[in-house]
Amino acid sequence: MKRITIACAILCTVFSLSDVFSQRFDQLDQAPVDIAYLRTNQKSEPMIKVVYSRPSKSDGEVFGNVVPYGEVWRTGANEATEVTFYRDMLFGEKRVKAGRYVMHTIPGKKEWTIILNSNTDTWGAFFYNPDKDVVRINVPASKDEPIDIFSIGFAKSIKDSYMVLAWDRTRVNIPLAESSAMLAKI
Repeated sequence: MKRITIACAILCTVFSLSDVFSQRFDQLDQAPVDIAYLRTNQKSEPMIKVVYSRPSKSDGEVFGNVVPYGEVWRTGANEATEVTFYRDMLFGEKRVKAGRYVMHTIPGKKEWTIILNSNTDTWGAFFYNPDKDVVRINVPASKDEPIDIFSIGFAKSIKDSYMVLAWDRTRVNIPLAESSAMLAKI
């Protein structure tokens, strides 16, 4: 009888402590992480992978207000956006070696500066170091239908591929090409 009482006491203690040690999800992230891939087709190996957080629009204009013009932006929320090139690529018209980078941007009304930087695994743009820039390109910004959640995707036509940044009414298309394909045309 004494053993049963001790066993019950131990079990009651374990069950009452389970709440203390259990994982709580009271504060879910308001900018969840997403991943976008560029592939030549559904079954092929990826050419590029982008890992980024997706903030939502609240009130007012995003760019020039929530995200200031002319300042380095993490290009999403939380950690800096990471871009992995699985092969050498042309980013804009600049050759980028296969590897992992972070992407920062400097938004402008009509043009954005897109930066690939080698200082990976960083939070936001707080640790941005221009000495670690691998590539900087300028691309035009355009207007389109509003989108409430920041998104990165890929658009592909017969001869062109683009990484597309979209939020609010702003769209930025970053030209992409396989480095080897461009060299074959020369």
